[in-house]
Amino acid sequence: MSRPDGRHAPAGRVAGTVALVTGAARGQGRSHALRLASEGADIIAIDRCADIDGLDYPLGTAEDLEETAELVAATGALVVHAVADVRDAVRLAEAVSEGVARLGRLDSVVVNAGVCAVRRWDEVTPALWDMVIGVNLTGAWNTCTATIPHLLASGGGSIVLIGSTASIKGQPFFAPYVASKHGLVGIMRTLANELATHRVRVNGVLPTGVDTPMLIGMEPLGRCIEERPDLGPIFLNALPIDVIAPEEVSDAVLYLVSAESRSVTGLALNVDAGSTVR
Repeated sequence: MSRPDGRHAPAGRVAGTVALVTGAARGQGRSHALRLASEGADIIAIDRCADIDGLDYPLGTAEDLEETAELVAATGALVVHAVADVRDAVRLAEAVSEGVARLGRLDSVVVNAGVCAVRRWDEVTPALWDMVIGVNLTGAWNTCTATIPHLLASGGGSIVLIGSTASIKGQPFFAPYVASKHGLVGIMRTLANELATHRVRVNGVLPTGVDTPMLIGMEPLGRCIEERPDLGPIFLNALPIDVIAPEEVSDAVLYLVSAESRSVTGLALNVDAGSTVR
């Protein structure tokens, strides 16, 4: 397949396609973008690039997003990057349309942007609830609605929503996060049904804890478990692994984006070191 710059697309499992990734400045998002680019996809990388009040850890920066773009370009892929908050449906749709216009099409979407806060139920303020649900759930919905028309224009494609073991388990001290990640699975299953006739596949990846900067925000969990040691085992993995590498999640994303999963839709794929079988 020829690309907008006239060059022939490189070889790979997703060669000649265009993939969009939210939360791409660092962490899982950067890993997903790089993995897909290394297998031949051109990339639209989107991130908020600013902190959010109420979080216990900093978010990615504009410099981080620039670095992601440089790393993607170093693979030989074309890349467009844009700053947009997934909660802002209008700006997000503009960024998606601008990226698609520059790269010519859209074939896959990785709905990755997300935040997390550790609080006991009585520490969850209305503002914190709205923020976490806004980014993780409403933001995911905004990403889907902004990108689906472009997937339809390409004749089909793949949407991968990045969930969590919190999509399945009632993890204590994470109420807004758990609610948002459970909701992602509902969105995934609903869209898998609605979009199947258009050859758009919709799946989810549900990882255990991942070694990214978000782990900085997990520090209050130790205090909570000290207060409620009976709840500690809920967070244990079956395999002797505390956290997994972002690249392990990206491997699952690549499978769900590639033609290897051409008949797979509505799947919640656990990459969780056995956490959800405990």
